[in-house]
Amino acid sequence: MRESARLFRERGYEGTSVRDIAAATGLQSGSWVYHFGTKQEILRAVMEEGLRRALERIEAIAVRRGGPRARFEALVHAHLETLLAPGQDFIPVLLYDWRSLDAGARPAIVALQARYEAVWDRVLGELRRSGEWAAPTAIDRLLLFGALNWIAHWYRPGGPLGIPALARQAVAFFLRQTSRRRSGPERPVRRVPRRPRSR
Repeated sequence: MRESARLFRERGYEGTSVRDIAAATGLQSGSWVYHFGTKQEILRAVMEEGLRRALERIEAIAVRRGGPRARFEALVHAHLETLLAPGQDFIPVLLYDWRSLDAGARPAIVALQARYEAVWDRVLGELRRSGEWAAPTAIDRLLLFGALNWIAHWYRPGGPLGIPALARQAVAFFLRQTSRRRSGPERPVRRVPRRPRSR
């Protein structure tokens, strides 16, 4: 499954054959059928495995002691780890190859996604009630995931910005209005009228 996830992420589901998977895992070309009936079953298993791993992490975060901001930063960090850390190819496959999954296999994946999103909704709700999430809207989570998931397109491992630092900067970006509000309202800039030039 790990090698399948890597190949699906690198080549796409349609661009990966079962022979590619067999070669990557050292199996004979027909041996994979003893583990999975079809390539579709492999795709579903990869997506389910990614969501189960991610759920295990974030559901533990949701019950931690501490304030909502600390839990929010931990969620952002965990989400970025599942997207960007070495060997973490399962969730990117879910993001990029969702349309390749058969319709009959989707309800089970959607149910796991709903559990994942419910944790985020709970923490975002705590942030709103604490006043740290300014101007809440009905699509906060969608906007948040859109921004975080897009990082996978431009992030380069080994660069100057590691995942912990990236998570902190992402949290500062999402909650930036709070720090401005806490420091008090901005004072209007006084404009000094210019003296007319003498001719």
